[in-house]
Amino acid sequence: MTSSFKALLIILMTALTAVPAFAQGIETRAEYAIMMDADTGTVLFEKDPDMLMSPSSMAKLMTLAVLFQKLKEGSLTLDDTFPVSERAWALPGMSGGSEMFVLVNTEIRIEDLIRGIIVSSGNDACIVVAEGISGTEEAFADEMTRYARDIGMEKSTFVNSSGWPHPDQKMTARELAILSIHLIQEYPDLYKYFAELEFTWSNITQPHRNPLLYANVPADGLKTGHTQDGGYGLVASGVEDGRRLVLVVNGLGSENARSTESQRLMRIGFRDFKPYDLFKGGETIGSAKVWQGEKADVALMIKDPLQMYMRPQDRRRMKVTINYNGPIAAPIMEGDEVAELRIHTPGKEPHVMPLYAAESVGPMGIFGKMGAALIDLIIGQMEESPAS
Repeated sequence: MTSSFKALLIILMTALTAVPAFAQGIETRAEYAIMMDADTGTVLFEKDPDMLMSPSSMAKLMTLAVLFQKLKEGSLTLDDTFPVSERAWALPGMSGGSEMFVLVNTEIRIEDLIRGIIVSSGNDACIVVAEGISGTEEAFADEMTRYARDIGMEKSTFVNSSGWPHPDQKMTARELAILSIHLIQEYPDLYKYFAELEFTWSNITQPHRNPLLYANVPADGLKTGHTQDGGYGLVASGVEDGRRLVLVVNGLGSENARSTESQRLMRIGFRDFKPYDLFKGGETIGSAKVWQGEKADVALMIKDPLQMYMRPQDRRRMKVTINYNGPIAAPIMEGDEVAELRIHTPGKEPHVMPLYAAESVGPMGIFGKMGAALIDLIIGQMEESPAS
């Protein structure tokens, strides 16, 4: 008997014949896409969600996250003001990006800058915030990247506050979804600005660029983006019957494609995906082999209840497996994390949750160990005997 090997137990459904994941998934014209249930973290569907891409103005969500953190901790207030530098006033106009139309050598309230970033997608407003918080946009970009790492965004990097194209300014669809859920859950009092339909500054009224806010779908945020390199993208969220979804699409070919495709996908998310209660908190769902323990197996439990959203056809194809490195050496204490639960559904990465020992298992007594060693010795000799 070897001291470690990978044990795989199928506990709910038998394995199905392998088919291409995308054939069973949801097709989309977007180059990159992901949809998540915000409360459970369930991925409803995805397409190249971990590939680095140009986020364009969707990167402004990280600028807002840094600003919102300052507001929440109390180092800034909505009535505080930031000065407009000549760089913040001039650069967006020279480069041709979207603007709030700030005026040089003026002071602007933070609340107005938030609206200028969210509704008007103002690159100038982003630079004002970056310089107001960190002194320079470069220093602020470093803070954006640090914030990303703090909330589990391991791939995204930032070199400016606005999402202006740069080879080192990259994000993934999954990390945009993670950031969006973070903004919604961590800053609920500030999230309201994402649903505002227009904003006026310098006598110029601009509508919100998010097409879902004007469509017949549940939507209350978040941000559009477009660059020639990255195509047309959108981070969207909405609530229906108390259930919140977050959608990210990028790499679409036109504004119209962004609008129609995001509406279609949001409708699919709310219409076709149903909640399934898979396990209760504290439920024992399987067992693992034990090495030199007073018992041969240890019961495994899940600590938290597990509910997932999926389509009925995916529920029928679902597989649930227990994975662990084992046999697990005794002693084992009740509550030790010893295995993981993997939920496999077509077209998506497995959903993984930890499993814990539901009981304590002490080590074998001395005579039991001697017997186990003798058995191993006999088996080893048999395996090494030459064929007759």
